[in-house]
Amino acid sequence: MTAPVFEEFDPASGCDCSGCVHWRRVAPHSLPVRLGGHPAAHGARRALVLAAAAGTMLGAGQPVAAVAADLRPERPPGAPAADGPDTPQGSRAPLYGGNRPTANRLPAAPPTTRAEIINRAKQWVAAKVPYSMERFWADGYRQDCSGFVSMVWNLGTNEWTGSLSTYAVRIGKEQLQPGDILLFHNPADPVNGSHVTVFGGWTDYTHTHYVAYEQVRPNARKKSTPYAYWSHSAGYVPYRYKGIKTGTGGGSGGEAATPFPGAAYFGPGANNKYVTKLGQMLVARGGGRFYTSGPGPRWTEADRRATQAFQQAQGWKGSGADGIPGPKTWDYLVNGKGRDIPKAASSGGTPGKGGSGTGGTGTGTGGNGSGAGKTVPAFPGKAYFRPGQSNKYVTELGRQLVKKGFGKYYTKGPGPRWSESDRRNVEAFQRAQGWRGGAADGYPGPETWRRLFS
Repeated sequence: MTAPVFEEFDPASGCDCSGCVHWRRVAPHSLPVRLGGHPAAHGARRALVLAAAAGTMLGAGQPVAAVAADLRPERPPGAPAADGPDTPQGSRAPLYGGNRPTANRLPAAPPTTRAEIINRAKQWVAAKVPYSMERFWADGYRQDCSGFVSMVWNLGTNEWTGSLSTYAVRIGKEQLQPGDILLFHNPADPVNGSHVTVFGGWTDYTHTHYVAYEQVRPNARKKSTPYAYWSHSAGYVPYRYKGIKTGTGGGSGGEAATPFPGAAYFGPGANNKYVTKLGQMLVARGGGRFYTSGPGPRWTEADRRATQAFQQAQGWKGSGADGIPGPKTWDYLVNGKGRDIPKAASSGGTPGKGGSGTGGTGTGTGGNGSGAGKTVPAFPGKAYFRPGQSNKYVTELGRQLVKKGFGKYYTKGPGPRWSESDRRNVEAFQRAQGWRGGAADGYPGPETWRRLFS
């Protein structure tokens, strides 16, 4: 019986360790079978060749396929069988696994957009491209996790977990946007646990899970994944590709930033693509906690609060931090300038918790019910308490504030037209409840209303 021939793709020649230098000199003359990868991996591969050659001698014993399976690296400790990768990653190589690169130099990062990155990832997922370190898909990219990222970034070469960071800049967790990556490279033992995923967006505002596009066994997949990963979570580092063609969220280079469309595109009643873009940029700068859904094209109180938090993070006050983006706010966001939105203080009320209800995102309990046996008038809605509004509910709110002892900012009235005096009195009442930050913004939500009229 003829023994099968095992052949692997040629590895990159960039490693300068003494072992690699030696094997580059003698490998063409020493073995009939090419042994790819680092010399440290040759022992296992040579054993695989010998096992195959001895196939006729196995008889009733273990089949060759089982021997090959036994030679695979063990699954990283703690990685769930259904979720974590269990294979090493390939070395640097050109498309289709051809000849080795002639220079040990990384090419410039080709420009691409976030949408193109995600669309390319979806193509492999839809095709269920099978995992393999030795095979190359029709587009020329190697079918392992680093080949997958090389493909979505359109690098034109097959990189590995040890070289992908050269094409990227390190970012923080709250800066992650679709098309960025989470990279775990284990330099002490690259074949044990090294992995990389493509970030597809947060699953909700808590930022505990994200959509991961990745190449694992048995094939490419899209899956909700705990941050940063199922195992070795502390070792995963967020990176942003240098060739991203966008000016949003601290991206680097590419096409010109979207110009400020004008203040008329933002505020109550606005519904357009610029509101969505604003929300996405705010989330990238740490404003995700203000959103329970979206961001989307319809302007909401979450957009205003997140914008105000970003403005306040820059040290702006008064009309400079009113929650409505102007040219300066837009410029800071699209060009990655200034400070990110800080995390909420531990004593503050977060949306949906503690019953702050300010701005209408959190409601607490009994938003329109009764307290202490007293009927609370129904909360009319956030839209009635905004600059330019004039209605009976503003008057009703003001009178109740005075009744509760929070009317010191009124110089006259209260009356039906919403004023800064109304906002400051509401803010004083909210702070008296122990709320801070965005939970004490001076705009009544269901819980502020309930407590005020209880």
